[in-house]
Amino acid sequence: MAELSAHEPLLLIGGAEHGSSKKTALSVCLVKWVLKILMWVLFVSWVVVIFLYPSEFMQGLFRKWILATQGTLFGVSGSIFLLFSAPILIIAFLAFAYVTAFPREYGVKKSKFPRFHLWTFPVLVDGPFGVVSAAELIGILLFSAYILWAVSAYATQILREISDFPFSFKIKSYFVLEVFGLRLGSIGLFCLAFLFLPVARGSILLRLIDIPFEHATRYHVWLGHVTMAIFTLHGICYIVAWAMQGRLVHEMLEWKNIGVANLPGVISLLAGLLMWVTSLHPVRKHYFELFFYTHQLYVVFVIFLALHVGDFIFSIAAGGIFLFLLDRFLRFWQSRTTVNIISGSCLPCGTLELVLSKPANMRYNALSFIFLQVRELSWLQWHPFSVSSSPLDGKHHLSILIKVLGEWTRKLRDSISNTSEQPQKGLSFQPSPMITASVEGPYGHESAYHLTYENLILVAGGIGISPFLAILSDILHRVRDKKPCLPKNIFVVWAVKKSKELSLLSVVNVDSICPSFSDTLNLEIHTYVTQESEPPLEEGMVYKSVGCSSFPLSNGSSMSSLVGTGNNIWSGAYVFLSTLGFVILLGLLEEFYIRRYNISSWWFQGLLFVICMIAGIVIFGGLVIVLWSRWERSVSSNENVVEDDSKSNSTPFNESSMSLASSSTIKYGCRPNFQAIFETVSEQWGNVDVGVMVCGPPSLQSCVAKECRSQNIRGRWNHPIFHFNSHSFDL
Repeated sequence: MAELSAHEPLLLIGGAEHGSSKKTALSVCLVKWVLKILMWVLFVSWVVVIFLYPSEFMQGLFRKWILATQGTLFGVSGSIFLLFSAPILIIAFLAFAYVTAFPREYGVKKSKFPRFHLWTFPVLVDGPFGVVSAAELIGILLFSAYILWAVSAYATQILREISDFPFSFKIKSYFVLEVFGLRLGSIGLFCLAFLFLPVARGSILLRLIDIPFEHATRYHVWLGHVTMAIFTLHGICYIVAWAMQGRLVHEMLEWKNIGVANLPGVISLLAGLLMWVTSLHPVRKHYFELFFYTHQLYVVFVIFLALHVGDFIFSIAAGGIFLFLLDRFLRFWQSRTTVNIISGSCLPCGTLELVLSKPANMRYNALSFIFLQVRELSWLQWHPFSVSSSPLDGKHHLSILIKVLGEWTRKLRDSISNTSEQPQKGLSFQPSPMITASVEGPYGHESAYHLTYENLILVAGGIGISPFLAILSDILHRVRDKKPCLPKNIFVVWAVKKSKELSLLSVVNVDSICPSFSDTLNLEIHTYVTQESEPPLEEGMVYKSVGCSSFPLSNGSSMSSLVGTGNNIWSGAYVFLSTLGFVILLGLLEEFYIRRYNISSWWFQGLLFVICMIAGIVIFGGLVIVLWSRWERSVSSNENVVEDDSKSNSTPFNESSMSLASSSTIKYGCRPNFQAIFETVSEQWGNVDVGVMVCGPPSLQSCVAKECRSQNIRGRWNHPIFHFNSHSFDL
């Protein structure tokens, strides 16, 4: 106090401090907006260049760009890579800085006035695309516009060029087919630049825009159909032209050193066609293993594509492929860890509950999912399962529910039980040490978006209740701990075939979490048993998960934190150094090998380009991963793993304790009437934002999306606005 001036009012001093904090907040806000604007400018510029590339104006600028940069260290390949692939990598670097410095906030404030959002307003609810939001429809229309514009622009240019040729119609036909096939190939390459972006599970780009991998897979499916259709037309144009000239076999087997090598292109196209045909919905649904194994041909597809077109053309699509390879290598490292199964139990409905060990510093939210591999069943198959536990259930474990449906899940049940009949008897078991489980993930939304709505409608079909159990547990924990929690009204609609499935509700024990939740949370659960007309005689017993025991934490390993959605600093360092390593190796290769020994073969330079991509990730990225894993072990060794896992998520259920089943209204022999449900909710809740989350089969999603759209289009002033969110994983 002695240092303060006697003539300076204390309020003025406080005002100065307040002014300083305002300046700091302003600086933070400024940095945030600068990063946002930079990423948007880069992305829009990248898209505009791709969109306008078919125009003669842009092709003229492109030629000038090549001429101006061809004397640099990286040559033509570096020029094209800088123009078409570098922007998406720079956006990834900026995205790491953004999500690290400005993590998403949720559950703190709500919007003053209900309003529509493009991402949650369903526009198309039936058809080949499934449920499509307004934002997705805009994306589809823009992409379709690009395809149509590019095809028409190239066709116009070709027809104008041949009009002056003094050749016969037959020769002009050869020319048109080959040149048009070439142009289709370039369109396919630009589509390929986007194709791999949605399937990088821990991608920072998906985290930046808060689109989870299970939702982004549909974009990969859409892009895959378009890309392979264009590449197929590209091949057909050449096949027809060569056949007309009588040199089909010779051309297909040709492997040029200078120019495009045809045979690698044929091999790449065949691999792509196999992946495309086996990914069609009827094949994928009935022969999933065939789809899964043939999809590993992406390695053949990418490598032989590089051999086909050479390094400088391949660099057009290299950015997205590089980000996918980064994610794939990181997943490989994470999956090397054998994960300890803390406990297992079987519910009366035959559903398995597994509790897996995880490190305390692994973050996930209540709508996350993991990929599980059991090596005794298959070394290649990974199956996705929603996490059924909340992050607040315990620091050192997470739970998943597995419904026994197909061959893999039946084998899993038989492997972890003493006899195949044991689960049906409702007996508890400790997983056999012979089970070798590996995990990839968790993945999901960057933010817990169920906490962004004050009012929620959760619609589930069968095992689709699993992620919503995690949501309910998460909200109950937050209510108990007085943490930020926006939801106040929750309406659950659950459709099941048989009443024995109601035992899934016993997974969340309300008494052990927050018995007094009704003081602050209005929770209604309406269950529809569709294939039973009346309650079974043993209805009083059906809710109980018989014999659910937990086992002491064993000495096995926890899940590895080496995941793209994990520590932002380490993830960012991994991506940045891998990219830097790739650029360094490419430069060294160009300077000390390609130029020194006058390497001119296109296909060989394409192969070297792919090798540099992989080597940059393995050598430079591998170094970061080794340091990251050591840091993870040192952090884990300092943690006390005894504390909060003494109470496992599968706590024993008894009749005196209250589960969600006790607060559920059950209706037999009928299906949910969504129009009546939404009308009732509208009358009760008034003019508010309502988050509608659906997890179930496509037919259920379509029904709910149609009702959301119908209610929103009516637009009555005193009724809610329904925001549709799908949480269904459809591979």
